[in-house]
Amino acid sequence: AAELADRAALTLHRARAHGHAGALAAHQREVRDFWKRSEVVWDGESAGQQAARFSLFTILQASLCSEGHGVPAKGLTGTGYEGHYFWDTETYVLPFLIHTSPKVARSLLMHRVRMLPAARRRAREVGCAGALFPWRTINGEEASAYYAAGTAQYHIDADIAYALDQYVRVTGDTDLLFRHGVELLVETARMWADLGFFSERRGDRFVINKVTGPDEYTTVVDNNLFTNLMAAENLRIAADSVDRLRAESPANFRRLVGRTGLRDVEVATWRRVADEIYIPYDDQAGVHLQDDSFLDYEQWDFAGTPPDRYPLLLHYHPLVIYRHQVIKQADVVLATVMLPDRFTAEERSRIFAYYDPLTTGDSSLSECIQAIAAADAGKYRSAEEYLVDAAAVDIADRAGNLRDGVHVASAAGTWMALVYGFGGYRWRSGGPEFSPILPTRARRLRIPLLLRRSALTVDIEQHRVTYHVNSGDPVTARHYGEEFIVSPKSPVSFSGEYRTFDARPLTLTAPG
Repeated sequence: AAELADRAALTLHRARAHGHAGALAAHQREVRDFWKRSEVVWDGESAGQQAARFSLFTILQASLCSEGHGVPAKGLTGTGYEGHYFWDTETYVLPFLIHTSPKVARSLLMHRVRMLPAARRRAREVGCAGALFPWRTINGEEASAYYAAGTAQYHIDADIAYALDQYVRVTGDTDLLFRHGVELLVETARMWADLGFFSERRGDRFVINKVTGPDEYTTVVDNNLFTNLMAAENLRIAADSVDRLRAESPANFRRLVGRTGLRDVEVATWRRVADEIYIPYDDQAGVHLQDDSFLDYEQWDFAGTPPDRYPLLLHYHPLVIYRHQVIKQADVVLATVMLPDRFTAEERSRIFAYYDPLTTGDSSLSECIQAIAAADAGKYRSAEEYLVDAAAVDIADRAGNLRDGVHVASAAGTWMALVYGFGGYRWRSGGPEFSPILPTRARRLRIPLLLRRSALTVDIEQHRVTYHVNSGDPVTARHYGEEFIVSPKSPVSFSGEYRTFDARPLTLTAPG
């Protein structure tokens, strides 16, 4: 209610300042600009184009007037999740905003920065150093009443750090990093260094016990792979950012030390922890483990579970679910999407093949990630089916709970499935890389991206991919590993076969 009142007051202020006509004109201009820099053209599938536009409109409605606030999981469209917001913003919504509406992305990251004092208090409450961000919140205080699928998801600290790093890399906004971001990174790194320990039983590797990963059907476990890898990433980002701040902005570095009491030995410890993090792997199965004990559980009887018993959490007691090998949403698979360089291509493919059959997709956050991982593994039929499922979550009410509000993160996940999955886009240490492929029956997939000071368009057709810089500086990127430079007056094209194959027709109707 307070958030609605704040936004209404802002709208009223604008209307009084400029009059109705001025406010309307400003609104129309913002909406036009949003579509110009954001719309993904999915030419050839009217249902697909409609679903893509609906997803983008959902994000527009939820985020573009979010100044000073976060983005609730349902936006302002319903009472689901009581207006709380989670890791959804950083992991799903921010990738879209970073590449299309960076000012909004910055505002949302600053909202987390303003939560830092409350995150420090929360860390002390649960016996940690540094800062621990709440699993679900509005004002920075923890609002989750169930720790096993709430506070135990410590990975939220790393999700926020990852999003901050992605924002800085793509936009080049070092002002946010130097003035605010490094302090957040320091405190989250302190939390990880304090949470785990170097275990003699694990060959002196750094272990993190009793946490919950993204899969909420497997809770309070030892060495959740996603958590450990993301923690290591958080620690590396923090150490690198501190060193960069020291070299590039001595005044801000002195201010950081004064505010946090940072010592050089801490930074050295973070690097050691990141290098020595324990990664669970099973030689017999030949695959990375979701956690230490995942393979010890009984396999879920998928064949004996009728369709009307999904989602499982609505029909089975949590303790029944916790005793089985069954996954609510992408977990290890999500790690391969967010941190692809931590795995070989063969390892990513094996992980998808192993965990995909165990994943129910009971979370609306799963299908989009499965689509990206499937495309990365060359499983294009699966990728397209998951893309369809992600696109249909709200427009066809496939989850059956649209009455509680739209799924904002899933809408952003549809963009991710198109851009990361079929555009094959990744931002790596050397810059942007693309491995594009067309969805079935699509004649064209056109993707706009804001990269630093450049507006890049990737135009994918069956026999040609063309890169355009519509404004800004030249862009250096890679197309299937081949480096190229594209500038405003010199588009770059690559010829080849960029079609997958004929799969099932695209349908976006509700089940039953």
